[in-house]
Amino acid sequence: MVRSPSAPSRIVIATRESRLAMWQALHVQSRLQGLYPEAEIEILGMTTRGDQILDRPLSQIGGKGLFIKELEIAMQEGRADLAVHSLKDVPMEMPEGFALTAITARENPCDAFVSNRFAGLDALPSGAVVGTSSLRREATLRARYPHLTIQPLRGNLDTRLRKLDEGQYDAIILAAAGLIRLGLTERIRAVLTPEQSLPAPGQGALGIEIQAGRDDLAAWIAPLHDPLTAHCVRAERAFSRALGGSCQVPLGGHALIDGGELWLRGFVAAADGSAVVSGESRGPAGDDEAIGRDLAARLCARGADRLLPHNAQQ
Repeated sequence: MVRSPSAPSRIVIATRESRLAMWQALHVQSRLQGLYPEAEIEILGMTTRGDQILDRPLSQIGGKGLFIKELEIAMQEGRADLAVHSLKDVPMEMPEGFALTAITARENPCDAFVSNRFAGLDALPSGAVVGTSSLRREATLRARYPHLTIQPLRGNLDTRLRKLDEGQYDAIILAAAGLIRLGLTERIRAVLTPEQSLPAPGQGALGIEIQAGRDDLAAWIAPLHDPLTAHCVRAERAFSRALGGSCQVPLGGHALIDGGELWLRGFVAAADGSAVVSGESRGPAGDDEAIGRDLAARLCARGADRLLPHNAQQ
């Protein structure tokens, strides 16, 4: 069989080495191999700064970019062609020279309640210790369940589950998508609805990052792109970006296609949960980023900008 001149001969995927990150990379590898059976689709596993520093909350050590910088360097140096990310871990502003070119179909975007002793948040007694790595989840819990004790929880998914099993926490909150993807659905005691805990922008979706200008690579990965998920995620990320979204800003944003329209819900909160400003915006899916910016403006008009860290809003 003669290889099509438009088909790749070799693609190298850069990824973190955690079990979930490797699942994500293997998933993309499998899909690309199905598209290009003659190509060599390889995986380059790497350890990032975000994986190495586990004794401090992510918001204190530089934010989400710590998980992707080494992968971008590998692309710049020609050791990798693309990187696969959990989209909620991707900074809202992409570094110059890089682009999120494909967004895959979304897994369940919601948060999951995980506990060996309790059936849900409402079952937790006063003083129960809940672990989370997210300011968004922490602010939501403090606002709705002020009687609980919220403690930071770092590490990859397996490490977090181990800490729960060792009794360091009464419950932990994780992204449902990661548990589902690793075949750990049985660990989920309850899936939190968006009304209970509005997800992070991009949660449940995978993003494929490449160097800008790689039109050949963009064309090869185009079949992995899911337009409906992309519309929702672009609205969520535009909302977060307009509010200076980072690990230092407790905010949630979740969009879905409802009755042919894009429906975006979002909130901004004080870190201690003492104040929450929330709202929603709707419009044609093709206006995704404009809808995100519109919702950010609406919340700021109602005082959300006062909840943002100094200089967060651009």
